[in-house]
Amino acid sequence: MTRYLRTETVGGLILLVATAIALLWANSPLADSYHALREFQLGPLTMDAWAKDGLLALFFYVAGLELKRELVVGELADRRAAVLPVAAALGGMIVPALLALAISGDDKAWAIPVATDIAFALAVLAITGSGLPATARIFLLSLAVVDDLGAIVVIAVAFSTTFNLLALGAAIALLAGYWFLQHRRVRSPWLYVPIAVATWFAVHEAGVHATIAGVALGLLTRVKADPGEAESPAVRLEHRLQPWSAGLAVPVFALFAAGVPIGADAFHAIVTDAIPIAVVVGLLVGKLVGVLGASALAVTTGLAAKPRGLGWRDMAAVAMLGGVGFTVSLLMAELALTGEAADQAKAAVLLASAAASLLGAALVLRRSRVHRTANL
Repeated sequence: MTRYLRTETVGGLILLVATAIALLWANSPLADSYHALREFQLGPLTMDAWAKDGLLALFFYVAGLELKRELVVGELADRRAAVLPVAAALGGMIVPALLALAISGDDKAWAIPVATDIAFALAVLAITGSGLPATARIFLLSLAVVDDLGAIVVIAVAFSTTFNLLALGAAIALLAGYWFLQHRRVRSPWLYVPIAVATWFAVHEAGVHATIAGVALGLLTRVKADPGEAESPAVRLEHRLQPWSAGLAVPVFALFAAGVPIGADAFHAIVTDAIPIAVVVGLLVGKLVGVLGASALAVTTGLAAKPRGLGWRDMAAVAMLGGVGFTVSLLMAELALTGEAADQAKAAVLLASAAASLLGAALVLRRSRVHRTANL
């Protein structure tokens, strides 16, 4: 079972099923039970908060491991290869943010369309893009990982509350201890698991969003295997934790985050209210323009080179998938807004992500056919 959960298609399908369940449940006669479960207090946090602050920390830990691996031994280890997805990610954050800010005028809603959902975007590409060169997946993965790292920075800067300096100091000390154990090649989970849990708690208590703990721990994990070592700690942990991230953490978060009203009033708000319109335009237009425009600028100035085998039409198809905000955009909506405004923004995220998935899938399918025909 875990082998299947490591594939993008299965992870994306589970995420889609969890989202559908949330929407049906929240818009059914059993809606009260859905909201009661979200607000059920389990220890210091509600179930919704555990999903948002706890389970997503695992997702971002895996994302941190992927980014560290790409930076040290993967596609991003080469400077010119690294420049393109980094530039594309920056463009795919800045342009949607500026569009959303200009349309909504809200000083927090601009953050909602800056993110790309790694799992779902890669799932759509895996299903529809079998004819594209493998460099398309590497470009999208690198773009999405850098994009989500940028989203983490936005969360840390824009959505962290008043700092508890003592807890922040404890978190830094724990992260230093984690790095030291990695440096000394200690492998015992009996040390790492308590340190990881304590780091998460310290970051949460410090007033910083707890998902920061996940990506920080991931970036401090060793990614080069020592002589005689079958695989590095980062590869081993990514292999073990990816099924839990794709099969549990992200779907459970979607189950609690995606349950928003989708009646006539909700759809009316999406096309008439400034914030939902800003989210839709940011994800559907801003992502495409930002990713493709920044990529073209980086290539034409000689700072980067296009991925091998990909033309600009291929890049445009992949850039369209960057508009699949989903998980992290839902998180941003919960952090940026409250009440009805948050529900409207989340409904807009779901609508825009679905549209970006369909448009991106159609474009990728067309480009896949072109590549297959050219290879005959």
